Amino acid sequence: MLKLGWAAGRVFGNGAGGKVLIGKDTRISGYMFESALEAGLAAAGVNIRLLGPMPTPGIAYLTRTFRASAGIVISASHNPYDDNGVKFFSGEGDKLPDAVEQAIEAELERPMTTVPSDQIGKAKRVDDAPGRYVEFCKSTIPTGMNFRGLRLVLDCANGATYHVAPHVFEELGARVLTIGAEPDGLNINAGVGSTHPEALCRAVVARGADLGIAFDGDGDRVLMVDATGRLVDGDQLLYVIACARQAAGELVGPVVGTLMSNLGLELALRGRGLGFVRTQVGDRYILERLKADGGVLGGEPSGHIICRDRTSTGDGIIAALQVLAGVQSLGRGVAELATEVERFPQYLVNVRLTERVEVVSRPAIAQAVRAVEADLNGQGRVLLRASGTEPLIRVMVEGRDDAQVRALAHGLAEKVRAEVACS
Repeated sequence: MLKLGWAAGRVFGNGAGGKVLIGKDTRISGYMFESALEAGLAAAGVNIRLLGPMPTPGIAYLTRTFRASAGIVISASHNPYDDNGVKFFSGEGDKLPDAVEQAIEAELERPMTTVPSDQIGKAKRVDDAPGRYVEFCKSTIPTGMNFRGLRLVLDCANGATYHVAPHVFEELGARVLTIGAEPDGLNINAGVGSTHPEALCRAVVARGADLGIAFDGDGDRVLMVDATGRLVDGDQLLYVIACARQAAGELVGPVVGTLMSNLGLELALRGRGLGFVRTQVGDRYILERLKADGGVLGGEPSGHIICRDRTSTGDGIIAALQVLAGVQSLGRGVAELATEVERFPQYLVNVRLTERVEVVSRPAIAQAVRAVEADLNGQGRVLLRASGTEPLIRVMVEGRDDAQVRALAHGLAEKVRAEVACS
């Protein structure tokens, strides 16, 4: 981390100082990462602004408003506490271009040096970072709109939204109850948050709330729970926002999803006359497609939703605000709108490989895929893709009948295993 901070400082400072922001989620290892990155940046002559625990999208926003050279997020997102990692934002609050990432990697190969003592970077803590971000979040819905009378349960995943999200919704008039808002460095995402929505489902029903909102550990994802305790996933939330944008005449370009977006979302959007396109899995690809098409709205089933007309990256709090503002303007509830997305059963089987081999394009596999597609008779999808991080082939089948989907997925997975065994 020390060397990475130095390498990043060499690139972002460009030999002329510069300023880099560092924020983190609530993992205990964040203290260690923060100190090492700070020291490396300072050694490269870069000034540092320490934000403390902040949602990932909040760090992207503050990087823009501080006119910083870059922002650094210390987080492993929805993973357990003993994982951690680093994410960079450009000065515009976007993911780094490949050329900049490659420049940092090139610096990592060089011997580490320190600038002269009179050029060492200085670090300052930004005490009002949460308040700045709260005000920005509130500014993304119409002035004068409020949520008075709405009873919400917020699940902050014991993560980076714990001290921000409650203020946003309370200041907009909602009555807010919280769970997962007592981080101790070890309990991030532990049985709470968008990866474990069962806790929120129970809390909404037990407390008689109108709606539940669950974030993940770094605050870039959101899921919701209706008053009956039923989960509303990212595809359904994306649909709600799209409906509101369409009614307001603000929806530009097609809605962007991924290969894992449910077929029900695509059909529901097309039923409203809205375009829909798919990208590879990952918010980076969604953002690239939005920019290419001039679009404003995209997202993943996990709840990573990008409202590009409001901010530069996926933002759980801002997406939740767009949903609440949207249903208020439409005069319809989240649960009612969500039911317009008929969720097709999806079944995923992972086929583990002993080593990375290319099997997806093999003739025998292609033939097996065509056979499954024929069985689905135009009422479903088949997806085979290699994992980007593990030696796995992910086999996904989607269709109207749950039992058929499961049987076809397992059968196709067996064909893939047999093909791998023959390699």
